[in-house]
Amino acid sequence: MKIRNIFATLGMIGTCMIYAGCHVPQVAQKQENKEVPETYSVDQDTLNTGLVKWRDFFTDPNLAVLIDTALKNNQELNITLQEIEIARNEVRAKKGELLPSVGYRAGVGIDKAGRYTSQGAGDASTEITPGKKVPDYLGDFIVGINANWEVDIWNKLHNAKDAEVDRYLSTIEGKNFVLSNLIAEVANSYYELLSLDYQLDIVKQNIALQKNALEIVKVQKQAARATELAVQKFEAEVKSTQSREFEIRQGIKETENRINFLLARYPQPIARKETGFMDLPLAPVSTGVPSQLLANRPDIRQAELELAASKLDVKVARAQFYPSFDISAMIGFNAFNPSYLVKFPESLITSLVGDLAGPLINKNAIKAQYLTANARQLQAVYNYERSILSGYIEVANQLSNISNLQQTFEQKQEQVKVLNKSVDVSNALYKAARADYLEVLTTQRDVLEARLELAETKKNQLGAVVNIYKDLGGGWR
Repeated sequence: MKIRNIFATLGMIGTCMIYAGCHVPQVAQKQENKEVPETYSVDQDTLNTGLVKWRDFFTDPNLAVLIDTALKNNQELNITLQEIEIARNEVRAKKGELLPSVGYRAGVGIDKAGRYTSQGAGDASTEITPGKKVPDYLGDFIVGINANWEVDIWNKLHNAKDAEVDRYLSTIEGKNFVLSNLIAEVANSYYELLSLDYQLDIVKQNIALQKNALEIVKVQKQAARATELAVQKFEAEVKSTQSREFEIRQGIKETENRINFLLARYPQPIARKETGFMDLPLAPVSTGVPSQLLANRPDIRQAELELAASKLDVKVARAQFYPSFDISAMIGFNAFNPSYLVKFPESLITSLVGDLAGPLINKNAIKAQYLTANARQLQAVYNYERSILSGYIEVANQLSNISNLQQTFEQKQEQVKVLNKSVDVSNALYKAARADYLEVLTTQRDVLEARLELAETKKNQLGAVVNIYKDLGGGWR
């Protein structure tokens, strides 16, 4: 489905959805069915990498253990789960509003009417029993059951309930989005840790080579074939590389702690592969058809549900202009003396009331709620459009990134091969007095930088694959 068709449909939604009865044409759906080749079928949905389960996508057992632990302990994920529980309770509350509410009532009171009032004058001339007048202080005892029900004649309550259901489903999609991002963050941090381990090995090897070259220069100085300046230059280069080693060690510690934070545990060593970083295979990536992208990304599904909920909110706000119809009823016993409560039917009280009420003058508050609901609906439309656009751009960027990183990696590999040879050549020339020490130092520095850049490129390749897996909606299934 072309993205312009999606936006054309969304634009029509944004301009007409706030009016009752507006119909969104099915142009986009028809276009989608027209453009998808016949070779695509339900059985080929796995062409979309985002549909692959994370345990099948990440085959490193150490990484799988870390992801599994994060899914159990991560605080952000647990917070999101509580948001789902809150949304579920909101749905339960809205469902309750559709049903009659029944309660009980029990009360005790005392009352004295003024003698020169109609009630007081009447009580003074009334006998409760022959020869016994109504006392001045009259008790009031009541026990009963009351019920109240708002008849949903405008579907206001049903629409409010359906809106909360959509929001509940949207929180589930939000949880899926957190899952996808959490898995990608753990995987990226894990590959960064492997890269830093590999870079540390490179630096250690380079320090050994530099120390060996330093010893050679010291011997040549004793033989009057080198100067003290050359010795100091080589020694300074060793110190510089050693300082880089500690920088990498700090990076390793910080990356380990970042993973521990995602796993909701205190700092501890991270189990990982110790060798073979440069040989790690890149998982194959396939984007599938565009409609799969829209259907699989949790953030797009969440925005879609929020849009549906906002549409129902407008209907609820519009229904506030119409009258509401309430039915209330009560049955119980009422007497001025507790001993008379059990006398039937004299103490029996019943009531049944139908109440139709609606706004007439000064509807400013209702109008404000209606306009606010419209504005929030337009916000939801724009957010939905942005989510779709963001999804396509993220996937396009990562696909381009993967392709370019592959080309960069191949060129860096060739560069490292050439520089490795140049190190041997520069050492041989230096021993034969055909090259000075600066050429040797420069060559060693260049090969170190090239190997570190190659490791960084490999890490970026692995990260790009993880990111496109996330961008395709992978990880939450």
